[in-house]
Amino acid sequence: MKRSEQSAMLTIEQIENQYIIDDCKDVLANVEDDTFDLIITSPPYADRRKGTYGGIHPDKYVEWFLPRSEQFLRVLKPTGTFILNIKELSVDGQRHTYVLDLIKVFKDQGWLWTEEFIWHKKNTYPGKWPNRFRDAWERCLQFNKQRKFNMYQEAVMVPVGDWAKDRLANLSEKDKIRDISAVGSGFGKNISNWLDRKMVYPTNVLHLATECGNKNHSAVFPVALPSWFIRLFTLEGDLVLDPFAGSGTTAVACKQLNRNYVMIDVKEEYRQIAEERLSDAVQLELKTSIRER
Repeated sequence: MKRSEQSAMLTIEQIENQYIIDDCKDVLANVEDDTFDLIITSPPYADRRKGTYGGIHPDKYVEWFLPRSEQFLRVLKPTGTFILNIKELSVDGQRHTYVLDLIKVFKDQGWLWTEEFIWHKKNTYPGKWPNRFRDAWERCLQFNKQRKFNMYQEAVMVPVGDWAKDRLANLSEKDKIRDISAVGSGFGKNISNWLDRKMVYPTNVLHLATECGNKNHSAVFPVALPSWFIRLFTLEGDLVLDPFAGSGTTAVACKQLNRNYVMIDVKEEYRQIAEERLSDAVQLELKTSIRER
């Protein structure tokens, strides 16, 4: 859908499972407070994708982003989460600080910087520059409105791994009690707690391949990336927002996981790509359902 010029507030029925063409700042100004359970997005990086989004100079990036994050803060539920996939670029041979500056200003805006996840791009091809190596990771920054928020950790548990075979085979007496850290941090562990466990909680490093199949968008993250966060922070039927939706990867993930979505972007051609991808996802779902009968 294309947003009308009227200033009346948009209802959930009007925006749910829709791809809206407009600046997210303007669309969200007409959305009620506390609407979304999760906001997850990968915005145009500073001075990148100039042919796609026009590019934002690194020195102006925080100024450009803040009116949008102000709306994100307002429309996110108190128990919701905001995940920002972003990476700073190099300028004149050194990393620009606009991501770090953005974090600082977000905190002033009222956000809590709860966690930082790392997306390790495990299929990155080799490369070399005079003063650095190929980027093989990106930040996924977690922000919240309050300290207590919805988080379903069991939904993203992983197999315990081969390390357990040797480590848990012969436990010492120290392993059977809560061993307090020797550095005085207050943290501790009881290794015996992991006996007979098949699944464990993951780390904050996500090892996921980059997207290779979608050639029609300049910056596509893999479906597995939003899927992981959607499972961690939402339940079926919850409402997810991607304010820089691009080719609709977040919508595809929502469709696969039975979540509702709202996608926003300024490019009409991306909406068309997203609708094709969603149609393909529906057809695959139907075929799978028929085979399982």
